[in-house]
Amino acid sequence: MQKIKISLETVRDEIKSFYDYKTWHFLTLNGVALEDNKLEVQWIFSKYEAMNEVKVYFCVVEYTDLIPSLEDIIPSAIISQRELVDMFGVQVEGSEKGLYLDEDSRQSPLSGCST
Repeated sequence: MQKIKISLETVRDEIKSFYDYKTWHFLTLNGVALEDNKLEVQWIFSKYEAMNEVKVYFCVVEYTDLIPSLEDIIPSAIISQRELVDMFGVQVEGSEKGLYLDEDSRQSPLSGCST
């Protein structure tokens, strides 16, 4: 696995220049809660012809940061983006909450929030 740190400002450019849908499979967008009220956001890809070759692009963000959408580059990213919004309570450009959680569910359960 290759883990590549990128900045929030360059996420779209970095992934757009890397991603070739014929070579790489977008697995998911993942979040990892960190100390100091930060979140590591990970965009995870695997190579079609080399199943053990995985690339993870990641950046560390504040919960108040706006995370850019990759939906126009990778249309299936919308599902993972909306899951990130629901589970962590962050904002992802153009991604609404309410995909996985009902209104009466505990909101942002993975962020440590109690709302």
